[in-house]
Amino acid sequence: MEHKINAFNNVLELIGNTPLIKLSKITEYLTGNFYAKVEAFNPGHSTKDRIALYIIEEAERKGILKPGDTIIETTSGNTGFSLAMVSIVKGYDCILAVSSKSSKDKIDMLRSMGAKVYVCPANVSADDPRSYYQVAKRMHEEMKGSVYINQYFNDLNIEAHYKTTGPEIWKQTNGHITHLIACSGTGGTISGTSRFLKEMNPNIKVIGVDAYGSVLKKYHETKEFDPEEIYPYRIEGLGKNLIPTATDFDIIDKFIKVTDEESAHTAREISKTEGLFVGYTSGAVMQAIKQLADEGEFDENSNVIAIFPDHGSRYMSKVYSDEWMSEQGFFDSINVESTQQVEYIK
Repeated sequence: MEHKINAFNNVLELIGNTPLIKLSKITEYLTGNFYAKVEAFNPGHSTKDRIALYIIEEAERKGILKPGDTIIETTSGNTGFSLAMVSIVKGYDCILAVSSKSSKDKIDMLRSMGAKVYVCPANVSADDPRSYYQVAKRMHEEMKGSVYINQYFNDLNIEAHYKTTGPEIWKQTNGHITHLIACSGTGGTISGTSRFLKEMNPNIKVIGVDAYGSVLKKYHETKEFDPEEIYPYRIEGLGKNLIPTATDFDIIDKFIKVTDEESAHTAREISKTEGLFVGYTSGAVMQAIKQLADEGEFDENSNVIAIFPDHGSRYMSKVYSDEWMSEQGFFDSINVESTQQVEYIK
């Protein structure tokens, strides 16, 4: 006899409905009210769980994905992990083309989740046959029974957030949100969330966070792709060296750029002040908020929602490694100390 047990059927039922958490200490000297939408509470520890589940289930519904098929994707790590997780539960094989800029932690995690991983050089052009875009595309063309998720150019990326993240934030703020600050990589998160929120209130200001070395901010301002803007940078999952169609530039009010170094230190600061162990891009979003506050963007009536995309555990060999931070020269700034507080008793 089966008793009534309050349990989820599988891990996928935990995706979405992530909490909104008030930021108090790190924003102590800023004017306004600041809240983080903490996507690390998804079972795959990032916002990418939302698009992985949504895109795969849409492909199933349309008959594109069939039992025994293989899912192929280009990823900086998080989407890959989410796709691998969904693939395990639903019974698909998973092949991932990953940028060499992705942390070793992320690559090891993908392998642990049963995915076959191809690591591709990061600092090559998007149309280079070695780029992770081209490698994924080629594998899809060569492999029968494969589906290429193609998150950078897939409108379902936007739709997933329009149907989940946007409504959640609107409900959690009771419609009192004034600003949305989010990183822009593929653009799906910021575009889908903003599309819903602006339908509810067109006065909500949407600000995208971009990296130095990325083309997004200039493209938003000029509608011109400028290859001169492109140079190597360290932040994963933020900015782009191409223009993703999964970004709705018209719905974003403006972009602000942040540096690798300041974003890294701010990620560390979030964990030390708020007790939230978050990733590199969360540091970038918080750094953008500090810069916007300095520019006078917010007042005492501002209710600012920041999307913190993923968990700090994916950056143990990078942002949270004193050795890596030293190698980057990130401890060369005045009054910046490492986090080393370990003593070995002999």
